[in-house]
Order: sequence, then C-alpha cells, then structure tokens
Amino acid sequence: MNSNINEYLLSIVIPVYNSTDTIGRLVDELVKILQVQINLEVILVNDDSKDASEDLCIQLHNKYPEILSLISLSRNVGEHNAVMAGLNYVNGDFTVIMDDDFQNPISEVIKLVNYIKDSNYDVVYTYYEKKNHAFYRNLGSDFNNRVANVMLRKPKDLYLSSFKILNRFTVNEIIKYTDPFPYIDGLILRVTSKIGKIKVEHHARLTGQSGYTFRKLIKLWSNMFVNFSILPLRISVILGHIFALFGFLFGLKTVIEKILNPDIPQGYSTIIVVVAIFAGIQLISIGMVGEYLGRLFLSQNKQPQYTVRKKLLNRIGNPQSGVSLA
Repeated sequence: MNSNINEYLLSIVIPVYNSTDTIGRLVDELVKILQVQINLEVILVNDDSKDASEDLCIQLHNKYPEILSLISLSRNVGEHNAVMAGLNYVNGDFTVIMDDDFQNPISEVIKLVNYIKDSNYDVVYTYYEKKNHAFYRNLGSDFNNRVANVMLRKPKDLYLSSFKILNRFTVNEIIKYTDPFPYIDGLILRVTSKIGKIKVEHHARLTGQSGYTFRKLIKLWSNMFVNFSILPLRISVILGHIFALFGFLFGLKTVIEKILNPDIPQGYSTIIVVVAIFAGIQLISIGMVGEYLGRLFLSQNKQPQYTVRKKLLNRIGNPQSGVSLA
C-alpha cells in the first residue's frame, strides 16, 4: 500500500438488484477492509428490486451514515442506467464500479487505486485469467467485446469489464450525457483514449443467478449498435448496393438466356426467392432506420435515464443531515 493513498477519496458505485443475500455482507466487508486504508464512500443504487433489498440498503445507510448513500429508483432501468444514477452522486477523486455479488474481489480495489494513481490513465479496466460466469454470459461478453472492436473502435486487447476505476475527469465528462440509453463503456471510449488494464481475480457467485438475462444482453448490444455508432446504417447502404448489383446481374442473365433460348420457361420459383430476399433486406434496413428515429424521438422527448424515488445521502455529500428525500 502506498503511504499517501489516504489523501484520496474513493467512491464505490454498486448497482443493486434483488441482492438481499449479498449486499449486507458486501458493504460490511468493504467498510472493514477499505476504510482503514483510504477515505471511502459507497453509493448503492437500488434498481427497483423486487425483494427486500431497499429495506436492507436503508439499514446499511443508518449503520454507516458517514459514508454510505442510497439512491433508490422508481422503476427498473438496467445496470448501465443505474450506474449513471450513481455516478451523478459520487464525490470521490476516483470511482470504482463493481457488482453486488462478490465476483469482484474487495481485496483488488486498493490495487486498482494504486495503479490508476501512479499512472497516466483516466480509466483502468480489469481482466481475468478465468471468468466464473455462466456459459451464455461468457459467450455474450465475448460477442460484446468483438462487436465493440468494430463499432466503438475499441482496442482489441481491452476487455470491457464491469469492474473498473475512473478518475474524476472521466466521471464529470460521462455524466454530461443525458440521453435515455447510456452505455458506460461507449461513453468511456468516447471521452478518453488513456485507458489501462490490470489483471485481477474473478470469483464465482456466492448465491443466486446473474441478473443479465439473454434479453438484457440483446438490449445492451442494441444500445451499442444504435447509440454509439452509425455503422449499422452504413452496412445497410452497402447491402443495398450489393443486392441491387445482384438484381441487375440476375436480370441481365435472365434477358440473355431468353434471347438465346426463347422457349425457356419463366422461373416462377426464382422470382419468388429473389422478391423474398429483396423484401427481407428492405425490411431490415427500414427497421434499422426506424430504431434510430425511435431513439431520437425518445431523446427529444426527454425520456429520463432513471427516476429517483428516494435518496439517502452520506455526510460527505450532505454534511448537514446526511439525508435527503427526492
């Protein structure tokens, strides 16, 4: 541990969803292990949990009023929107984003702080020798990273882990984004190129299952595709040109065959197949344009990223009372 690490305030943002089995123990261990090494604040963002997570988070705030804030959302908005909510309330010189399931080791947090403090990086991502996720989650993460290489021009050797640390500059720039579909990693790659990585351990979940369903992964990919790149539109244009050329050549071939052999029968099946292909391509392209226009409509109508029902702030953020109701 570096001797001057206690000069900094570290914020830890944790999105919470149906986490009654883990969040209490996680916060207790964060405070026990980290508070003696660095000035600490913890921001819990309850993403409209369906269990007793909010009540437990309120108890944790009452237990640690000096350092723990609770931001409770009025509806479930997903991890990235919940993280955005937390980032808007952090006070730290550095901010760590971590999950609520103990897969991100608490012992690695100080390692992250020392690494970013002693480097010239704005953001440091973690990566793992082995990821203890379910098979479909690992598959989805790998696909997400490969697509980000193209869509977001992400460095190929960078793994977009949810466990990462950001400096104050990066947080301030990210929270300027007010559109309704945030993608934290896309915003980071938009803000800075000073991005590092560090190897850490990755543990298996202590209990329960990941909240990342296949549907949520699809929604995450959609945010990446549509909100942070116009590449899908360019692909649609390229496909349009390719199939238009294909149609021209096929038509030319049909005319030549008819000239050379007037008795050749008309190809009804071929016509149906060609029409079906072109109709499918047109519908895909129109749907893609519609997705962009729909998101633009929602952005122009100021659909919020999240709505705060209740906030209980620590005394770092609210020195007078430590409590504020939305």
